Amino acid sequence: MFEFPFELDDFQKEACECITNGKSVVVCAPTGAGKTVIAQHAIHCALKEGKKVFYTTPLKALSNQKFSDFSEKYGADNVGLLTGDTSHNRNAQIVVMTTEVFRNMLYGTNFGSVSDNLKDVGYVILDEVHYMNDEQRGTVWEESIIYCPTNVQIIALSATVANADKLTEWINTVHSKTELINTDFRPVPLRFYYFDSSQPHTILPLLTPNGTLNKKIKPEKKEFKRGKPVQKKSVVKDVVRNLHEKDMLPAIYFTFSRKKCDEQMERCAELCLVTPQEQEQIKEIIDEYIAENYYLYKNKHIEYLLQGVASHHAGLLPGWKVLVEKLFQKGLIKVVFATETLAAGINMPARSTVISSISKRTDNGHRTLTPSEFLQMSGRAGRRGMDDIGYVTIIGSAFQTPEEVAELVLSDANDLESKFSPSYSMVLNLLQRFSLEEAKELVLKSFGYFSSNSRIEPLLLLKEFNQEKIDECNSFTCWCKRTNEDLMEYNKIRDMYVQNRKVMKTINKQEKKKNRPLSPEIIEFGNKTKALLNQMHSYECDTCKLFKKHMKSLDVLFRYLAKQKALDKEIEKQKDIFWNKFLAHRAVLLDYGYIKDDYPTSEGITISQIRSENELFLARIIFSGVLENLTPAELASVVCAITTEDMRADLFSQLPFSTTVRKTLNKIKDIKRDLDKKQKDYDVEDPMYINGYYSPLIEMWVNGAEWDDIINQIDMGEGDIVRSFKRVVDVLRQFCTVSNMPEALVFTAREAIEKIQRSPIDID
Repeated sequence: MFEFPFELDDFQKEACECITNGKSVVVCAPTGAGKTVIAQHAIHCALKEGKKVFYTTPLKALSNQKFSDFSEKYGADNVGLLTGDTSHNRNAQIVVMTTEVFRNMLYGTNFGSVSDNLKDVGYVILDEVHYMNDEQRGTVWEESIIYCPTNVQIIALSATVANADKLTEWINTVHSKTELINTDFRPVPLRFYYFDSSQPHTILPLLTPNGTLNKKIKPEKKEFKRGKPVQKKSVVKDVVRNLHEKDMLPAIYFTFSRKKCDEQMERCAELCLVTPQEQEQIKEIIDEYIAENYYLYKNKHIEYLLQGVASHHAGLLPGWKVLVEKLFQKGLIKVVFATETLAAGINMPARSTVISSISKRTDNGHRTLTPSEFLQMSGRAGRRGMDDIGYVTIIGSAFQTPEEVAELVLSDANDLESKFSPSYSMVLNLLQRFSLEEAKELVLKSFGYFSSNSRIEPLLLLKEFNQEKIDECNSFTCWCKRTNEDLMEYNKIRDMYVQNRKVMKTINKQEKKKNRPLSPEIIEFGNKTKALLNQMHSYECDTCKLFKKHMKSLDVLFRYLAKQKALDKEIEKQKDIFWNKFLAHRAVLLDYGYIKDDYPTSEGITISQIRSENELFLARIIFSGVLENLTPAELASVVCAITTEDMRADLFSQLPFSTTVRKTLNKIKDIKRDLDKKQKDYDVEDPMYINGYYSPLIEMWVNGAEWDDIINQIDMGEGDIVRSFKRVVDVLRQFCTVSNMPEALVFTAREAIEKIQRSPIDID
């Protein structure tokens, strides 16, 4: 085993030993426990054996950070970087990449053959593997594990999850011998505190030594003015002042709103948390950084950095966030106000974390944080080798009780859930390399299928409950041995008699009024009604006192039988949900003629190389020819519209489109309508967007506008604009690499990329 200059913890030793013995490992440990040491051991093994090692991360920013760390540690010549828009030293012995890039390599499409891509690769480190929980991108991790050759050792590093044993068992089944190293050990233990606004000059321990809620904590009261709830005064300054006085800084202060991040930073600036010497250091670093990134010199947040506070969220420029991270890592920023995205692996060590609320707003309304989300954020507290204790402070709120906070703190992590979902690209890539039967085997290897029992379990419990109710209804005993069928027959006759009698009464009344005798037909109808009455009298049910009770029991029985039938259907659907989705996508592709004899046509191969929310939609747009003859600015504008997700209804841009862009988007609407109908026919739900919110901006940018001109056009965060432009670059790059692309479109795409990629867009 490689010798480290410090004593390893037991779980680290155990994991390193497994790797040395040629086994794959799943390492499940709290944030900050030291999982990176295990990755470093795998890297040392690869270097010693003359093999290559791939290090994959979920985020480009994290890949860039690891690339920088490893270049410093192992030498720049030994480390490469592959992300969606960067390819540097790809033949190095250590290659850092995003997990999507690794998955694409395994498909053997854009990156060459699988054997070439994985030549001499001995180890793959899948960092942050709990991202399998991610709604949009979770599939990538499952595909990477399923398609990874069995001679490559997998080192899967995960935050704490409840079903790590299930994940390990699955990798063991689909890949190779895999050991689970599971620990809840934290080298820097956490201590939890609660800020009660009725006691603003202190923060209180949340729990007593025996793990119960501290009785000194009082629940927050809702404040009302004239019967209406009012927003309470901000407590952020009191919280930060307390942390500062108790020497609990630096801190990451998690707030679930970008606007609040900025507001809270401004409120705390007057506290001035840094010394004059630290201010000088901050100023020096800012001046040096802005000299290289001139577009930041007007940034209004600079004054706050000099007071030791900053905000960090997706609405800020990537280059600015890099500066904040740099200052925080040097201990010069004392409080960073951040959204939860900061909890996703970026290395920003803090002594404390503050969680402003245990609930957050989502697309489906407010909801309480999951235990895993809470663990991920609170786990950022406590710096190994620097702090003996990590501090977590939860802010009291009228919308949560102290008991609910304590319950969340004491909860175990959530299960890792599969988000596996076949796409058009997956279908075409698998059929390019495998027969339909082999593709089915691979789809059924997914973690989603493997863990389907746990997904079906609640349905089976419900089925069991329904069956009990059905048995209970069937146990109704009739004193004269009549069956349920007899009762239904009697009830049918009774209903017919009641209806006929009503009709007969009405006719009699009408005929009497008109002073006319009854016609033979009416007399016949009356006789039939009497016959029904006689039939009724022949059943004991007619005089039975339990009739109503028995009928009610039957009603309940039929309701539960219907529920049971629907449940059986749902259970069958859930059993084969992944394969059915695969077949549904295949059916759409067959309809359009992109698959023939279960092998992709040349156009199908083009679709297989595309990466987007809906690869078929983008491909249909390309094949239609509507993108040809556009200028670079117009092409960027159109691509921006089809890569921007639908936003809130109250957000709309009044900036005009150019005529060509408007006409092109109208043609694309026809393509969307056609595909939408086809997808509905086969029950496919892959999203398609046509949202021109940012399109006029990127058209201006490609035509040479300055950044200040762009950001003054709409009231949106600079980071949002950058992100939308980067998405366009990502799609345009694909135009340059996928096969069967019109040559003119490739040239236009390259020119557009060149014009988009200038500061601040080209900064990661």
